[in-house]
Amino acid sequence: MSAATEFTALNLCVLTVSDSRTLENDSSGDFLCGALKEHGHYLFDRALLPDNKYLLRAKLSNWIAEEAIDGVLVNGGTGFTGRDSTPEAIKPLLDKEMPGFGEQMRQISLNFVATAILSRQVAVIRGKTLVINLPGQPKSIKETLEGLRDAEGKSVAKAQGIFAAVAKNLRRAKSVYPIGSCTGNGPSGNLSIYFSGTLNG
Repeated sequence: MSAATEFTALNLCVLTVSDSRTLENDSSGDFLCGALKEHGHYLFDRALLPDNKYLLRAKLSNWIAEEAIDGVLVNGGTGFTGRDSTPEAIKPLLDKEMPGFGEQMRQISLNFVATAILSRQVAVIRGKTLVINLPGQPKSIKETLEGLRDAEGKSVAKAQGIFAAVAKNLRRAKSVYPIGSCTGNGPSGNLSIYFSGTLNG
């Protein structure tokens, strides 16, 4: 594997946003935790909170302040009903917004459901920490991460999953906006990362 695509294991947190689930029946959080471990990353922490932007922002702020954490995967709260407020919780924390992630997630999801255009996923960088807001359902999360695939299971170029976008573009973002590195539960890591393979589950 070349230096340009060298795999780096990350310390990641998973946050589920839901008014109705608990950690015992959080299928979306379970899927994300399993997927990141399957691909060699470390689950640093996990939480489930209701759709309350102030509680969400406080939790994200605590994680962002933790030197050992490289990124946070948030799922849920991306709709437009009165209680959907995850983007509003995340955006005040940003140093840099990465709009391409949200655009790509909606492009992928439109291949599966027409209402995906109404979704408001976001991704931001705060200091050295990447925060990505994913859909709330396991099926939608899997589709967003993997992207559109043909009958042979190969990625379709026009709708690659966001992990492919991370692999191709996050190093470029780091070169113009230094992020730094950290140590944690696993090897020293930073946001210059190669996500390998596809997600199964």
